[in-house]
Amino acid sequence: MARDADGVGCSSSSSGSTKRRKYDVFLSFRGEDTRKNFTDHLYAALKRKGLRTFRDEEELERGESINPSLLQGIEESRSAIIVFSLNYASSTWCLDELQKILQLKEETSLEVFPIFYGVDPSDVRKQKGSFAEAFRKHEERFAHDKMKVEKWRDDLEKVAAICGWELNDGYEAEFIESFVGEMESKLLDKSASSLGRLIGIEPKLDKLESIVESESKGDGFIGIWGTGGAGKTTLARAFYERKRRNFKNHCFLPNIREACEKDRLISLQRKLLFSLDKRSMEVTDSYEGMELIKSKLTNRKILLVLDDVNHIEQLENFTPRQGWFSKGSIIVITTRDKHLLSSYGVSDSAIYDIEFLTDSESRELLIQNAFKEGQPDEIFLKLATNVIEYAGGLPLAIKVLGSFLCKRKIEEWEYALAKFKNYPPEDISKILEVSLHGLDNQEKTIFLDIACFFNGMDEDHIIHILETFDKDLHTKIGIRVLIEKSLVINYEGRLWVHEILQNVAKRVVYQESLGDASKRSRILSLDDANHVLGGNKVTFQSSCVCALL
Repeated sequence: MARDADGVGCSSSSSGSTKRRKYDVFLSFRGEDTRKNFTDHLYAALKRKGLRTFRDEEELERGESINPSLLQGIEESRSAIIVFSLNYASSTWCLDELQKILQLKEETSLEVFPIFYGVDPSDVRKQKGSFAEAFRKHEERFAHDKMKVEKWRDDLEKVAAICGWELNDGYEAEFIESFVGEMESKLLDKSASSLGRLIGIEPKLDKLESIVESESKGDGFIGIWGTGGAGKTTLARAFYERKRRNFKNHCFLPNIREACEKDRLISLQRKLLFSLDKRSMEVTDSYEGMELIKSKLTNRKILLVLDDVNHIEQLENFTPRQGWFSKGSIIVITTRDKHLLSSYGVSDSAIYDIEFLTDSESRELLIQNAFKEGQPDEIFLKLATNVIEYAGGLPLAIKVLGSFLCKRKIEEWEYALAKFKNYPPEDISKILEVSLHGLDNQEKTIFLDIACFFNGMDEDHIIHILETFDKDLHTKIGIRVLIEKSLVINYEGRLWVHEILQNVAKRVVYQESLGDASKRSRILSLDDANHVLGGNKVTFQSSCVCALL
């Protein structure tokens, strides 16, 4: 539908970062031409699609000066639709609006979409026809300010060179429906706007989309794998918001692990069934729900996100095995357990190992949460560097710490940093401890030993030490499980645990006995070691003793 105007090469409008704005669309139009017909119908259609749209008569308060309010409306919008009609150029307000719109197009991410309503794009670009008559009057009126008129002419030439939409003798309803459909795709799908400003999300979305594209001939199953708090759900939600309008059937099922723990599996099955049939369905038990889902999904194209899955049975309750879906379906599974994906048949090439934030992304996210996007001074920037180093690129940690430190004094920052190095905030600990709940006793023992004593050591050396203490520990397979569950990273033969996870592990050990170190499975400090040995209490339950001894 979009086409080159008068043979002029199309210049795409700016598509930079999508900063959160009050409006999706600013409507620029000549009221006497289109207010009560075309523009009114266009405005209503945009609203029906959920696009927040500014038009002056609804946004202005009685007695308010129009110019400042209109300019503010443009500044608070993500895009501008300009309806060029016969008398558009006769209004100096319209031309001033246009000037502001093009200024923000140059300086920010404002996107511009021209509609040529009953006028030829060449008349706009060259100021011919009704536009020529309008400018003849402007030149008389502003004879003392010829630069102003020339600037308006330049602006019209620029905007007419943007790929636009023409409506001359066609049906308005059909035109509006098609146009608004394209706006919905361009504005809603591209930005995942309901999620706010997501730092570091675009590179991850691009990588996830490349994986989906490369797997397009497969069965449609895609995995997002990573440790708790790494942003798996956020990425899956952003991907879903970007793609869901390409699917007649789509559904996002959040927090499946938690729902199953609280016996709410059937309610999630009902939600999926409702998304398929758009009507409520009675489900008496999970088996009946599974059978209904299978029958409804057969040969259907669907976008489905299964968020935070930790048991293969959960997948079986929501999705039949591969081969049941229509070609083009996408089923995204987020999990902390890579082996779960492999055992369900998701290929390694279809699994996205989510990356932590870079230092620059971490800094931006911290400033967003701790300073509400204000610019911190040098002292706070130095402390912020310490926070970023501690968080290690984990988005959850940066958000929690940033919100906690917001509007606090320098000495409070220093105190909090010292405290968190030993005791992570409760919000972080609870989410990360979830990963430990699925471990058996041997796996948990191995993890706590690595986290507390052997972080960064050679894997073979760790295996040798642990199996020296306990030959029945099955350390090799245990370490493999920990890696698959994103608790341990093998980097160049050495095993690493994220610093915050280390602190969570130590917290688990301390909670075994808050008052008596001799009753804990591991001794984690010299003070505790001296206390225990001085009191002749040297009975340890761990496979190894504190490395300090």
